[in-house]
Amino acid sequence: MTDEDATNAYQSLVETLGHDDPRWAFGTGVEDVQAEITSPVPDGVDPADLAAYCLMLGDDALICSHRLTEWVTNAPELEEEVALANTALDLLGQARVLLARAGHVEGRGRDEDALAFLRTEPEFLGVALAEVPDERDFARAIARLLLFSTWRLALLQRLLGSRDPVVAAVAGKGVKELTYHRDHAARWTLRLGDGTPESHRRMQAALDALWPYAEELYRTSDVERRLVAAGVAVDPAEVRGEVDAVLDEVLGRATLTRPTAPPAGPVNGGGGRQGLHTEYLGHVLAEMQSLARQHPGATW
Repeated sequence: MTDEDATNAYQSLVETLGHDDPRWAFGTGVEDVQAEITSPVPDGVDPADLAAYCLMLGDDALICSHRLTEWVTNAPELEEEVALANTALDLLGQARVLLARAGHVEGRGRDEDALAFLRTEPEFLGVALAEVPDERDFARAIARLLLFSTWRLALLQRLLGSRDPVVAAVAGKGVKELTYHRDHAARWTLRLGDGTPESHRRMQAALDALWPYAEELYRTSDVERRLVAAGVAVDPAEVRGEVDAVLDEVLGRATLTRPTAPPAGPVNGGGGRQGLHTEYLGHVLAEMQSLARQHPGATW
């Protein structure tokens, strides 16, 4: 295995990317982090909209990353534990840059840590798919990763041309990461779906349980509509055809049936993008934020 072997999960875990600040050791992929984060807001773009959009993309990655870390010491094999941890670190790296950008743009003096650890449930703007629990079911972890990574990859591919330099930079690195995430999830879906009768049953049940939350991925918020017109965002509805094509191919090869369960409807006309969440997000935040809230301002 060479030093440049991109498939070496252990190498990427200790990669420093040449940045002086050791807090940025994992997953950013941005050459000059602070310079990117403090870039001027593009002309004609509302800073509040840009901050909200960065929170949307960042919260999706942050909460999904946390769900993946729950598999550390619980995965079915050591190699898979490292793979899931590395995937979580990739998403955490994306979240850190996006949350830091949101904090800078909004101008309220909140950094990435404050946004991650001190916001309440209604202030989070992530999708429900990222927050629902796996219930220690490995098939559900794979089903979520397949749905999430396929959708996010299609989204970030279109955000490579975003007028905001930070969104474009995150997309540039994220496309490479999510290509691996999607491939990894697809391989496991094939292995489980076209495996034993029991693995097939559990993989199908996992897809059936999570499929209703996928509909939210394609709902377009008012913020996104304004930023699409400004050349910063992408309308998530535009990626649906591509995502469906990929999922249909994977499910077909895995001898799985595309679920027909009705989608989870909006809550009071809204969803995660409007700060309306499932009951599960509170449990995630209680665990994720506990240390920061018990010891405000602590460093180590």
